[in-house]
Amino acid sequence: MNKVILMGRLTKKPEVKYTQQNVAVARYTLAVARRFQQKGQSEVDFINCITFGKSAEFAQKYLNKGKQIAIVGKIQVRSWENENSQKQWSTEVIVEEQYFADSKVNETEGNSFNTVEQSDDDLPF
Repeated sequence: MNKVILMGRLTKKPEVKYTQQNVAVARYTLAVARRFQQKGQSEVDFINCITFGKSAEFAQKYLNKGKQIAIVGKIQVRSWENENSQKQWSTEVIVEEQYFADSKVNETEGNSFNTVEQSDDDLPF
């Protein structure tokens, strides 16, 4: 089973590009605090996330730097060779669901969880 659930804050506004088939692809990084602290200091992991289709358009329109969100998705590991013929690896989360998790959203919109789910039809592969 490959299932990931994370909550964190966006490090910057999602970057959105479109495929040749005009499918939106949004990429963003989620700063996720680790549960346990080292020497009184909290540690943070920076998780690369990708979402497609309507979910990507939602991210472009509503998500901004510092916004706290919760995501549900799956881990994907990719590998390739760079221009120096060295093997490169990338681990990222393919986002299937994304939710607002900020308390500010609760006050202004009256809803703690807003989402756009992604179907497999939105994926370009």
